[in-house]
This record gives sequence, C-alpha cells and structure tokens, in this order.
Amino acid sequence: MTIQNRYEFVYLFDVTNGNPNGDPDAGNMPRLDPESSKGLVTDVCLKRKVRNFVELTEADTQGYEIYVKEKSVLNNQNKKAYDALDIKPVSKKLPKDEAQAHAITAWMCANYFDVRTFGAVMTTAINSGQVRGPVQLAFAKSIDPIIPLEISITRMAVTTEKEAEDQQGDNRTMGRKHIVPYGLYRVHGFISAKLAEKTGFSDEDLDKFWQSLGMMFEHDHSAARGEMNARKLIVFKHNDALGNMPSHKLFERVIIKRKNGENGSPASSFNDYSIEINNQGLQEKGVEVSELL
Repeated sequence: MTIQNRYEFVYLFDVTNGNPNGDPDAGNMPRLDPESSKGLVTDVCLKRKVRNFVELTEADTQGYEIYVKEKSVLNNQNKKAYDALDIKPVSKKLPKDEAQAHAITAWMCANYFDVRTFGAVMTTAINSGQVRGPVQLAFAKSIDPIIPLEISITRMAVTTEKEAEDQQGDNRTMGRKHIVPYGLYRVHGFISAKLAEKTGFSDEDLDKFWQSLGMMFEHDHSAARGEMNARKLIVFKHNDALGNMPSHKLFERVIIKRKNGENGSPASSFNDYSIEINNQGLQEKGVEVSELL
C-alpha cells in the first residue's frame, strides 16, 4: 500500500575536518555559496548516500535494486524491464501500445527503489519512460559560513621509476586535500503521497528511507569524510495526502541558534547550537511533528 500522508522534514548533519561534497570544477574544494560563504551539499550527493545504504542493506531483497549505481549501464538496466515483460525494444521510443508502455515504467518502479523514491529519466536508447518521484530534497546549506582549509599531504611513494630517479630515491609525492574544520548543515525534504500513488512508494519504503538518513554516514566513512554524522531528523506528517499547511510555514518552525554566538568564535561542535521546534497549534491544523533522530 502506498503512503497516505504528505510529509516534510528537516534533516541536520555535520562534518568535522572533512569534505562533505567536493566541487570538481574547483579542484574538489568544499562547495560554497559565494554570496554568504555558507557551505553547500547537493541533493544528488545525499541521494547517492541513500542509494548506497539501500544497496548495502537490501542487496538480496526483491524490489530494492538500485537503478543509478556505480558503474551501471543505464541501457542495460532499462532492458531488464523489456526482457521481464517479453517486449522487444524500439530505439529511443516506448512501445506504441499504451498498456505495454505503462507496464515497462511500472516494472521499473516496482523493481528499483530509487526510481519509485526519487524518480528517474529513463529515456535513453532503450526507453523505459520518465518518472517523477515522491521524495525530493533541496540543497543542504551550512548554518554558519565555513572557511575551507587546504592541507598539504605527503605520500611516501612515487608512481614511476623515472620519478624515483629524479628524486634520487627520496620517493615522495606531494598532494593537497580540502577540509571544513566544522560545519552543521540543514536540508529540507518533501514527500508527496499523490506522487507515491503513481510510483508505488509504500510505508515500507518510507521506513527504509528514514533508516537511510539515520545510518548512511556510518557506512560512508573515507579519508575525506571521516567524521560526518546525522544529527537531527524532524518530520512533519500531514493528516491527509494533499497536506494541511504550506511547507515553508513548517520549516520556519525549526529554529537553530548559536549558543554564546556573540563571542564571535566559530562553532566547533554540534553542542554549540540549540534547536527549537515550535509545534504550537500544529495538531489543531492537522499536522503531527516528530523527531526520528
């Protein structure tokens, strides 16, 4: 059964001495809003971590395959629907038969978690249609401006014999990495029950999505992301599919403040912030608020 309620959520995560989302067009520096100097993390980056967690935990579960995964060939992913339904692909086009075309897209939704969750444009050479997903994320932005640091690093090895000869056996390779000393990031999310009806996004899928937000950083540690942590997940649940309040009015009820911010020192941990949730009058308006983290 698909979800019957609309949801919005506020998700908070932080990074310590790491790079939450490098910009390949800027030498992999942490992404920045040039106007405010606040850090950015793209929705694509966060969805990637959700996909990775679901693939890790549900690898053998029917219906939880991942469509956009590392090294996948999307034409091959699309062709699985045609093979399962015994339909011959036509280059770049869905079948003219509307029932067959619908069946292909429905098969993709039923078998790929990320397609029925986030949607997908599957109009490649083997066309499986286009799906608008019920779960959408905005960009994450840090609460305060961040000051990325560029750190020099040394590898005690070289790549080629020529490099070793040039260094007369010293065999060092210098490099650089970029880090954010500390940053607390906030992202807003939206979940539509009406779009869930079209993709088959269920209560079980929603539970897996919440679990992913809580656990995905625990399985994404690397040299660049050694300390990234999920800190808060505040969920607004409407009592019907269309919703009872505008999303921006709900987001405004989550207020994040610096403790002792007047001293001018930068934040260095999550404990430097206070989080207030104004839930006054929400129940009367048909909205339930809960903290899942």
